[in-house]
Amino acid sequence: MKPFRKHKGLAVPLDRANVDTDQIIPKQFLKRIERTGFGQFLFHDWRKKHDGLHNPDFVLNHPRYEGASVLIAGKNFGCGSSREHAVWALSDFGFRAVIGSSFADIYANNSTKNGHLNVILTEDEVNQLMRNAERIAGYQLTVDLEQCRVSDDYGFAANFTMDEFTRRCLLEGLDDIGLTLQHESEISKYEAQHPAPWK
Repeated sequence: MKPFRKHKGLAVPLDRANVDTDQIIPKQFLKRIERTGFGQFLFHDWRKKHDGLHNPDFVLNHPRYEGASVLIAGKNFGCGSSREHAVWALSDFGFRAVIGSSFADIYANNSTKNGHLNVILTEDEVNQLMRNAERIAGYQLTVDLEQCRVSDDYGFAANFTMDEFTRRCLLEGLDDIGLTLQHESEISKYEAQHPAPWK
């Protein structure tokens, strides 16, 4: 996984509560076996009209938010069915972090295991960021996982909390395989002392 330490990027407001994984990445796009290539289908049913053309009313299609890498989301983001593809789609589209007041548990767990940062702030703080991103052209946020802090260039600053194990995994870019490989020498020693019975 790519380590997450500090990121500054253009912020886009998705002012909708209970955004589920079926909207983040619709079921018809789950046939791929790679983890890449899902970004083009992110929020497909909102980004595209029935004729396949871009919906100009959807926020991610606004030219001012092109290249955004920080998503400001409504509460209970990532609810719905369990699909790791939702995180893959967000990452592949270019998002490094999602800021919201609450996240669905399975989605949050999938995010951690894929190096994608979810930041929990209060509803008032999230609403302030939403308004700033709507009002200020080119609005950027700095998400600092080392300091557990979100800030902008206009005086906003807020701290967030995260359990230390999750924070360490994100800072060091450790997924489950990476965590296991940290104990490679102990595993090899155990295997040497306990040969497989079928050999």
